[in-house]
Amino acid sequence: MRAAKKFARHKYNDNLVCNPPGRHFDATIHVSDINTVRQIEPLTKVLKGGRNTDKEAVCVLGSINQDVVAFVDKLPHPGETVVARRFAHFPGGKGANQAVAAARMGAETVMIGATGADEAGSMMRAFLQDNGVDTGMVGINPRQPTGQAFINVSANGENAIVIVPGANADLTPADIRPGKLAGCGIFLAQLECPVETVKSLFSSDTARRGTTILNAAPALPEGAELFSLTDILILNESELAAYAKLPDPPDDVEMAIESAGKLIGRDGQAVIVTLGEKGAVVVNREQGELIPVRRANVTDTTGAGDCFCGTLGAALGDGYALNEAVRFAVTAASISVERSGAATSMPTRAEVETALLINTSYSR
Repeated sequence: MRAAKKFARHKYNDNLVCNPPGRHFDATIHVSDINTVRQIEPLTKVLKGGRNTDKEAVCVLGSINQDVVAFVDKLPHPGETVVARRFAHFPGGKGANQAVAAARMGAETVMIGATGADEAGSMMRAFLQDNGVDTGMVGINPRQPTGQAFINVSANGENAIVIVPGANADLTPADIRPGKLAGCGIFLAQLECPVETVKSLFSSDTARRGTTILNAAPALPEGAELFSLTDILILNESELAAYAKLPDPPDDVEMAIESAGKLIGRDGQAVIVTLGEKGAVVVNREQGELIPVRRANVTDTTGAGDCFCGTLGAALGDGYALNEAVRFAVTAASISVERSGAATSMPTRAEVETALLINTSYSR
């Protein structure tokens, strides 16, 4: 039986404590000072019995796409045609984005995925390799094209995305080679590849000895089947509403914490809900904490969630406590939205550390 991963609690003064009806945990909102780097320990993830002093490699299983991005003044309504100011091709796919984010944080990163035997696939494999991602388990599928994402980005940075899965849809458990994952302690996946393939990875002996992180996006009903195998579940507000069966996304932090708490099925689990400009909340069975984010000059929000996930995985692999890792990740995501593109917008570790150390908004 899987050993329960543990979280330690730490009490703070001046916390706003909310006790949701019918729940046995405290939805605790602690607003941290995000402009200094401090060692604090609420919701601390204890890795291998204590703070991890050895870096653990990050394994990312997920999609690899070429993004076709149209920059428009506003997103079209159903039936409406709008004219783009310009368009561009970018490397993308939630898996590739998260792998690049982790690698740029300095983590040894292994990618499990697939491309087609086409020009886009060659470009994506080269891009991953150039960013330090191990592509030894990125297969080439001669029967399917490389995945594509068609993205409209509005003048205020909002986006609407249509995905053509291509080779991503054919990724199978047979593509996972556990013998090549011996150095990995962090296992990160999303839902742009078949759920059964993610389930195979998360239920493997190798992943069960480490920390499993599921970014349950896009929100699929069958994605809930993976929650029992997941140590850290990452959702945005819309995905939280879908999985928690809410009529609408939560409109305040307290509701987000309460709703996230309902998705926790066992001790040792945590749910993180990203809240855009508000930051992110981290919830376990005992409490919830708001980690605020620095103010950003938004250009393009595409890939911000992926930046968060990949950076979080890298920080946990470095031995950061969970709340420390989330603070690092929301800062990275706030930098990424100031740039165009998805994978290309991921910041370096030095940029994130600089942003955490200064008291004014970071500018590129």
